Amino acid sequence: MSPPGPVDPTRPAGPTYPEVGGTGGPLPPGYHHLHRSVPVGSGADTFRRAASDLFTWQVQRRAGLVVEADGPVRLGRDAALILALGPFRLRAPVRVVAVTDEPGRAGFAYGTLPGHPERGEESFLVEHEPDDSVHLVITAFSRPATLLARLGGPVARRIQTMITERYLRALTG
Repeated sequence: MSPPGPVDPTRPAGPTYPEVGGTGGPLPPGYHHLHRSVPVGSGADTFRRAASDLFTWQVQRRAGLVVEADGPVRLGRDAALILALGPFRLRAPVRVVAVTDEPGRAGFAYGTLPGHPERGEESFLVEHEPDDSVHLVITAFSRPATLLARLGGPVARRIQTMITERYLRALTG
């Protein structure tokens, strides 16, 4: 076995929660759970367009977030999602922890990194159903990671709900 390569001191530490990949199955206990689905159209062209939009961070951008990433979604890619709230900017570092790219299903999940106000994971999946409909499915589990997020519980949950609603509209219009 060869020794590990040099450590990149600019790369954040790993995800801030132990249940990496948890949005791919039963959601872990001890977190706020979210599961939402919305139709985005029908047909193979709609599915391909929606999948392309997912993998180029368009869902997040159309939801009003600034995305700092070195390229499209890929397993292991780090990104920062930035939400402007008036004069304040909330920076949320994430890492892509799962990618799905198969016939009729495409998407990814990202997990929180140190510096994110929450701890958990969120997945975005486009599904082309047998009836030819196409849906965006968002699944997440999270809990506060910082004192400020804990103290701002109801406000933080409202912000998360607002962003999720924006995500759900990102591919429909």
